[in-house]
Amino acid sequence: MPVTARLLARHIARTMPWVTLISGCLAGLAFLAIMADLADTYHQPLSQSTVRLAFLPAVAALAFVLRAPFRPLTQTTPVPAWVTPAGHVVLAAPVLAATCWAQLGVMNHTIPRHTLGPPAAVYPLIAQLAGWCAVAVAAAVCVDRSRYADLGGAIAGPITFAVIALAWYAPFATNYLVEPPATALRVTSGWYIIASAALALTSLAMRDHWHRYSRLRYPGAVR
Repeated sequence: MPVTARLLARHIARTMPWVTLISGCLAGLAFLAIMADLADTYHQPLSQSTVRLAFLPAVAALAFVLRAPFRPLTQTTPVPAWVTPAGHVVLAAPVLAATCWAQLGVMNHTIPRHTLGPPAAVYPLIAQLAGWCAVAVAAAVCVDRSRYADLGGAIAGPITFAVIALAWYAPFATNYLVEPPATALRVTSGWYIIASAALALTSLAMRDHWHRYSRLRYPGAVR
């Protein structure tokens, strides 16, 4: 690996808000563990709705990951400014995947082995959680390119939750994004389409030059 790539990887890893991300993931796991203990006590298996609720802290933490530190300085370097937030997303992906896997494992642990009927499909739930993460990333990147960049996740988080609530309760969206009334295939396709659109918006926003800190040149000014 070239020296430049090693230095860049070290910079991305050091500026990654690990504490925020891991704290959000662990908070959701702790909540789900408490609910699993109660489910064992009352002999009631956990539902996928509980897993969705437990994953929300991780989504909220993800909204704080995309903040690009020292962006006015990094714009003057040969390395594109979008490399740091993109690297943060790459580092956050396995942490979120491990959190999702652990939460599904906790849910499956509460389901009796000799349950009548097939278990509920998991792939619509995974698609939904992936869509939530993509929306959080897109909202965070767009906020980071605005005049409210210093607030970062404090704005992106509520925007993400508003989109989730709209998709869950709006009558025009429930027929495509909520199971039931939508089928598992329709829910999966709908959330992956949303995730793809959010990632496309993220790519466009990351490549924005964001001239808010650029120096204005007026006629007659001293250069």
